[in-house]
Amino acid sequence: MAGYGDDSGFAAWLSDNGYSLPTDPVPPSAAVLRNRGSNYIDAAYGSRFLGSVVDAAQERQWPREGAIVNGKLLPSNVVPAAVINASYFAAYQEAVRPGSLSVVGTSAGVVKRVKVGQIEKEYQASQDSDGTAASITPLISIVDGMLAPYLRDLTLPYIGIWSVGC
Repeated sequence: MAGYGDDSGFAAWLSDNGYSLPTDPVPPSAAVLRNRGSNYIDAAYGSRFLGSVVDAAQERQWPREGAIVNGKLLPSNVVPAAVINASYFAAYQEAVRPGSLSVVGTSAGVVKRVKVGQIEKEYQASQDSDGTAASITPLISIVDGMLAPYLRDLTLPYIGIWSVGC
């Protein structure tokens, strides 16, 4: 499975942003890092991307059709530069902190209530129906910002098809 972008684009992005890959330990190849970064983008954001995949059999969440960003319909054969750059940042994150894109855990160890003397604090339980903690998905704030224009607003109801008139 290929990651978003390409190895030369990843190398240029690293250089343009003043980043370099670590040398000790030597990270996986650029292609492997790009694949991991792209897997993270698709897993963390795929269900929230605007539009829908062009082909149900495609291996990645992009390209998409019906995605309107800033009032413009994106071509259905294009992966936006922001998606590629976000995957590059995630790939870089994986290189400097191996395994940081895939955190595994459950809500079993989450503290729900703490009492010290007369002071007691209860935390909101953040748990999915399967017992996993919803809050353990790694969040890279710069990636979140890059992808924000391409994501559905989760505070609004999602309607797959809009119809007008009768």
